[in-house]
Amino acid sequence: YLSKDDRVLEVGCGTGSTALLLADDVTQIVASDISAKMIEIAKGKAGDGRVENVEFIQEALSDEPPEKEAFDAVLAFSFLHLLEDTPKAIGRIRERLKTGGVFISKTPCLADNGWFFRILIPAMRAIGYAPYVRLLGIAELEAAIAGAGFQIVEACVFPGAPRNRFIVARKI
Repeated sequence: YLSKDDRVLEVGCGTGSTALLLADDVTQIVASDISAKMIEIAKGKAGDGRVENVEFIQEALSDEPPEKEAFDAVLAFSFLHLLEDTPKAIGRIRERLKTGGVFISKTPCLADNGWFFRILIPAMRAIGYAPYVRLLGIAELEAAIAGAGFQIVEACVFPGAPRNRFIVARKI
């Protein structure tokens, strides 16, 4: 779904591993994360690897984007379940995409057959060992993506991670 001519945004990039892996396959990647520490680590990795077409920025998805409709693709891996308002976040992602651009995500859907997580995550949060985690279901996630003005073109269980939903959606 990505080409050499694409300008890509990755939201929730963490330490930048995905952006750096994909750097040779696109023109430019802007990789963002809310954590200054994660961006610092990512910049260090990029410098060590002499990667020049990846820009790491500290930014929240809720921040006003400097450029709307600027990207051919937006990536969000292991990110959407960490947000309190998933539909709003997907709408913000859509704003950053050109018409016809693709949104590619991998999201843990812990509400489906995840009774263990319904007990474990609140307990871990109570003692400070887990962030906010939204227990999304596959149907809820796909409805939020379609409801934001995307056409889902591919959806499957991510190989080796049965609770993770991989989705490719096109902005319509």
